[in-house]
Amino acid sequence: MQNHEDELYMSYAVELAKKAWGRTSPNPIVGAVIVKDGRVVGRGFHEKAGSAHAEVNALKEAGEQARGAQVYITLEPCCHYGRTPPCTEALIKAGVRKAVIAMLDPNPLVAGKGKVKLEEAGVTVQVGVLEKEARSMNEFYLKFIERGTPFVTLKTAMTLDGKIASYTGDSRWISGEKSRRYVHHLRNIYDGVMVGIGTVLADDPSLNTRLGEQKQRDPARVIVDASLRLPVESKIAQSSKLQPTYIICAEGQSQKRMHDLEQLGIKIIECRGDESNLSLTTALAELAKQGIISILLEGGAALNASMLEQRLVDKVHWFIAPKIMGGKGAFSPVAGIGATSVSRALNIENMSIQQMDKDIMITGYLRW
Repeated sequence: MQNHEDELYMSYAVELAKKAWGRTSPNPIVGAVIVKDGRVVGRGFHEKAGSAHAEVNALKEAGEQARGAQVYITLEPCCHYGRTPPCTEALIKAGVRKAVIAMLDPNPLVAGKGKVKLEEAGVTVQVGVLEKEARSMNEFYLKFIERGTPFVTLKTAMTLDGKIASYTGDSRWISGEKSRRYVHHLRNIYDGVMVGIGTVLADDPSLNTRLGEQKQRDPARVIVDASLRLPVESKIAQSSKLQPTYIICAEGQSQKRMHDLEQLGIKIIECRGDESNLSLTTALAELAKQGIISILLEGGAALNASMLEQRLVDKVHWFIAPKIMGGKGAFSPVAGIGATSVSRALNIENMSIQQMDKDIMITGYLRW
C-alpha cells in the first residue's frame, strides 16, 4: 500500500532523474534518495553513460547514515557487472534497511534479479510506487530494451486550417517563439533529430540546439536521403565532424559519392527501397545500435507520411498556431496516400494539451 510519504520521496527521486534527460543513452535515467529518521541524508542521479549510478551517488552523500536507512529508487538496481559494479552490492554493503523501487528493470540482465538479490540479503523491497511516472520518463529506454529500436516522436507545426507552409513553400514562422524554443528543449533531450533531404535542400538547416545554455547538447542528425543528394557545401555536411550525422539512403548508390560524404564525417546507412518507398525499419535498428535510442522527427509531409505508414512513430508533439493560411496548393503535415475512410484514421491516445503563448501543443501517443 503506497502512502503519501513514499510518494513524496519517490517524486523527489523522479525529479533528480530528469536532470539527466538525454545524457545517459543507451542507459535509463535513474534517481535515488536515501531517507533516515524522516530526513533525506543522500541523493543522486545517473548523470551520463559510464558514470556512477544514482544509488552509488546517493550512498556517497549519505555515508554512514545509509546504514539502517530507506532508499527510494526510480528503477530496479542493477545486479551485474557492466561499465560500473552492481548497485545491489553497494546497497547491501552500505546496510540499507529497505528499498522502495518505482519499477522493475525490463533489461534481461536485471529483470527482477536485482530485487531478489536485495531480498536474499535481508533488505525489505517494495515495488510500484509512482510506477507510471517512472515508466513515462524512461519511455525511450523501455522501447529500446523491449524492441531494439529508437523511440520516435513526430514534431510538426501547422495553422488552424492544417497547413505547414504556404503554396509558395514559405513556412517561417508558423509557430511562435515559445513553441520554437520548446523544440530546442526537445532537441536537447533526444539523441537524434530526423529530417528528409527536401527540408535540407529547401532550408539548409543546422539542426542543432540553440538554448543559449552551457550544458545544452546537439543531437545527432539523421537525414533521409535516398539518392545521396546532400550538398557537400551544406551546413550539415560541413559540420559533420563536430555534430554526428547519419544519412539513410537506398542501396546501390555511387561508391564515390558515399566516400566523399564519409570523408566529411558522415555515416551512411543503406536500406532497401527507392526514393518513393524507402524501408526505414532496419535503419532505425542500426541507429539504436549506435546508441541513438530516441529520435525527434522534424520531417516534411512526405517523410512524416512514410514514418507513419511504416508504423515507426510512437508519440506526437503537434503545434497549432492561430493562423489561417488557405490555398489548395499549400502543404499539409502528412502526405502519402492517406486513410481510405475516417474509421481507418490513426487515433492519438493519452492526449494532453498545453498552451504555448498563442499556440497550442497537443501531445499524444500512437498505439500500433
